Amino acid sequence: MNPPARLPTATPDPGHGASADFPPPGPEIPTPRFDRLDALRGVAMVWMTVFHFCFDLSYFKVIVEDFYRDPFWTWQRSGIVSLFLLCAGMGQAVALSQGQTAYRFWRRWGQVMACALLVSIGSWWMFPRSYISFGVLHGMALMLILVRFGFARLPTIALWGLGAVAIALPFLVAHPFFDARTTNWVGLVTRKPLTEDYVPLLPWLGPMLWGCALMRTAAVRRWMQRPLRPAWRPLSTMGQWSLSYYMVHQPVMIGALLAARHFGWL
Repeated sequence: MNPPARLPTATPDPGHGASADFPPPGPEIPTPRFDRLDALRGVAMVWMTVFHFCFDLSYFKVIVEDFYRDPFWTWQRSGIVSLFLLCAGMGQAVALSQGQTAYRFWRRWGQVMACALLVSIGSWWMFPRSYISFGVLHGMALMLILVRFGFARLPTIALWGLGAVAIALPFLVAHPFFDARTTNWVGLVTRKPLTEDYVPLLPWLGPMLWGCALMRTAAVRRWMQRPLRPAWRPLSTMGQWSLSYYMVHQPVMIGALLAARHFGWL
């Protein structure tokens, strides 16, 4: 089989002539960003913000909506998570092609994992019975390791196939063993756990693998490299700060709603 195609890059590959697992001496050479990928991530962030604001309005009894069973909301949640993980997979394909060092990977992974722990602590404070033990950041932290050190070495067609298997498997296989909080991160549960956010390995590894495969496609690479229209620049800038934005947007919105209720505006 042919090896996975490398994405074009405007900078030298730091893995050439030096171990890709250790950064070369001196400061690392910055790698070019794919503005369209950042903008796509920005779209997911705006969508997520609207969704969470509506959820907060429901939590404060301003509106009455069932975010746990109404397909209008559950399908939106699935779409938002899928888009984020698709972008994460595409980002991993770019990072690996540009020779991202292990140091940079683990630094970013540590940030994701630290934020995941903060989400668990914060959700336990607000929702002690349904706190988040394995949400989108927990799932992303695990999937990034699997993709970086395992699946990304596979040919593109294998990524498409394994992504489809990952998506289909929870609909075909389930066992009570995976219903416990210590094992439900796998995803082969017989019932959805009581939690405010749940993004297990299966089926959600699928969109990340598909994102990695998609970014290896020549037509997609060419489209991603095209200049971004000025009107989309704010989304691109927003997409460059996705983790920071994810961590602050809910506290800001909840704080604003608490203030509004305090002053009698709600």
